[in-house]
Amino acid sequence: MTHHPAVDLGGLVEENRQVLDQLNDFLGGLAPEAYASPLGGSTAQSLGKHVRHIIDHYDALLAAVPGGRLDYEHRRREARLECCPGEARRRLRGIATALEALVNIPGDAALILDYPLDGGRRRCLATGLGRELAFLTSHTVHHMALLGLLAEGLGLTLPEPFGIHPSTRRHREEQARCQQRRRA
Repeated sequence: MTHHPAVDLGGLVEENRQVLDQLNDFLGGLAPEAYASPLGGSTAQSLGKHVRHIIDHYDALLAAVPGGRLDYEHRRREARLECCPGEARRRLRGIATALEALVNIPGDAALILDYPLDGGRRRCLATGLGRELAFLTSHTVHHMALLGLLAEGLGLTLPEPFGIHPSTRRHREEQARCQQRRRA
């Protein structure tokens, strides 16, 4: 595995931890019935399915770090994570702990992303741990935004930053500072 010492993973790990903590907090107040309830027109969605999908992606990345091969398509898809918010919370805490260990990797570990194409073909793409951590922040926030819409449909309220990307929060904070400076 190649390492690039100029990359600091700390900020990327912290962003992922922040969104996972928000998700974990949301699940803490959720009844298992609401978590597993089929939603949407086709009833193919549930809060639990989105959470399981998020966990699967983190598991894939963490499993790839030692060997350098990443494949998001071959996920575990554990049904228990779709119906048991307590189990999902336990796994999210474990992922957050495992992410903390990544800051000890010197530089940006090189990875090969195994990407499937139509017809059973596969493409190997060069990537890095930092790039994939950035992807997972966006991927997680995207699914949290969907969770927010589904939760609102169940009559649940969410805290303001839920499902909002850290870059959007930073932008909003900067806009607020600019407005304050203009007023002063």
